[in-house]
Amino acid sequence: MAEISFDDFMKVDIRVGVVTKAEPYPEARKPAFKLWVDFGPELGERKSSAQITKHYTVDELPGKKVMAVVNFPPRQIGKFMSEILVLGVPDKDDEVVLLTPDKDVPIGGRLY
Repeated sequence: MAEISFDDFMKVDIRVGVVTKAEPYPEARKPAFKLWVDFGPELGERKSSAQITKHYTVDELPGKKVMAVVNFPPRQIGKFMSEILVLGVPDKDDEVVLLTPDKDVPIGGRLY
């Protein structure tokens, strides 16, 4: 594993947002959803593609708070432009479980 400095880590802008909309993404090579995530007035709404179909449905995602990296450059995922990286960790079967705050926190808040 490559080490990074604390200063390098501080360049990564990780924020809490709330999913406002989720749609299936059948064109994706691996099963995925299209997500729209609101980060509040400073950043607004951003889009992402997420391979989270094993643990989540498009109906349960709106209203869910998530953690995401918001300062990577946009990335083309098929025909969809992903503007953020929603964070998750793999379960025992290597399926993504979203990282979420365990207390009520305002959207747009930065990871410290």
